[in-house]
Amino acid sequence: MQIGEVVERVGYSFRTIRYYEEMGLVTPSARTPGGFRLYTELDVYRLLVLKRMKPLGFSLDEMRELLGILDALDGRVLSDTPREELFDQLDTFRAAADTRVQQLRDKLTMAEEFAQRLRDEAAGRSGGSSPAPAAVLHEDAAAS
Repeated sequence: MQIGEVVERVGYSFRTIRYYEEMGLVTPSARTPGGFRLYTELDVYRLLVLKRMKPLGFSLDEMRELLGILDALDGRVLSDTPREELFDQLDTFRAAADTRVQQLRDKLTMAEEFAQRLRDEAAGRSGGSSPAPAAVLHEDAAAS
């Protein structure tokens, strides 16, 4: 498939896919006689792995490493690393992903609490009063 179809399927821009190609993370499987990039289902799979890693803050080197582990486990590349060690490395990535997901959940919880607080502030101020504690209001007035 050509890059346009990959863009639609993966949800990445042309630029992002080309960037990952430049970084050696995904390489088109072939090119047309006219030089257009051609991708396979495996290429799409690799891009989807990268897409899932990105919001978790994995670096390009970490992305490259995980793709190498997956390639070795699936037999797409020869590896001197024993399968058991590859599975251990994969489990390390899983644990890192779990930790990062929890960190994102914690941030989301804090953001939701903040948004609710702003809704409460807006509702409390609609009658001309402030929902802020009186002590805070007096401290602000005294500081002026």
